[in-house]
Amino acid sequence: MKHDYYSYTKEQLLENPKMKLFCLEDNAAVFKQMAEQMAEEIKAHNAEGKHTVFICPVGPVGQYPYFVDLVNEQNISLKNVWFINMDEYLDDEKRWVPEDHPLSFRGFMNRTVYDRIRPELVMPKEQRVFPDPFDTERVPKLIEELGGVDIAFGGIGINGHVAFNEADASLANEEFLGQKTRVLAITPETRTANAIGDFNGALEDMPHYCVTIGIYEIAHARKIRLGCFRNWHRAVVRRAAYGEPSSDFPVSLLQSHPDLTLTFTDYVAALSD
Repeated sequence: MKHDYYSYTKEQLLENPKMKLFCLEDNAAVFKQMAEQMAEEIKAHNAEGKHTVFICPVGPVGQYPYFVDLVNEQNISLKNVWFINMDEYLDDEKRWVPEDHPLSFRGFMNRTVYDRIRPELVMPKEQRVFPDPFDTERVPKLIEELGGVDIAFGGIGINGHVAFNEADASLANEEFLGQKTRVLAITPETRTANAIGDFNGALEDMPHYCVTIGIYEIAHARKIRLGCFRNWHRAVVRRAAYGEPSSDFPVSLLQSHPDLTLTFTDYVAALSD
């Protein structure tokens, strides 16, 4: 094998990574950890009278039911919380797909998060933000106005992308890290992986375009919390933790972030089932 790290055992994987790793028992443990991180950050800021700003994914999504339960059970007010979603699929005219589209991230967040939180606790609609393909400067400006992002949550795509910041080996690392919110075409690898994972393999109907928060906004969050749990994450996690920083595998460019953690399951840590 050309890259030794792909054959690392769990013990080797955890031995000397370039980013802080956590290995938990199963998917539920990974999602619960992420939900608890969300809730604890909000509670701490609420106690200090501060607002909270998160960059939020729709993938992973397993954290949201746990988070909703924590909010409702512990009466955690989200009135001073901003959720800035990472991305959204676009149609061929590069407009948001409709909210009732089965892949719409906006529809998902409404159904799974906002509609399930008690009305007296949920944040106002203007604090539920998605990048706009017709106003890509809005998110970077909003983050600046709010004083930065407290935590950027997310997963890692098959080619190392975080949000839809697709790999681009033609860019120098610093050039890649300078990319902000924008519209772009989704790579064939990502369309295929997402079709398998999210759309029952219906590759021909997968959107070709998206709008995404830039790697710049993610890299400048005060904390970054990533979670991995799929079978192909076995290779992704090993390259993220041991590969060289490269715009050909964007998450590797975050290795030097001062407060980044990557959490995955025993299944991902294993080399086979």
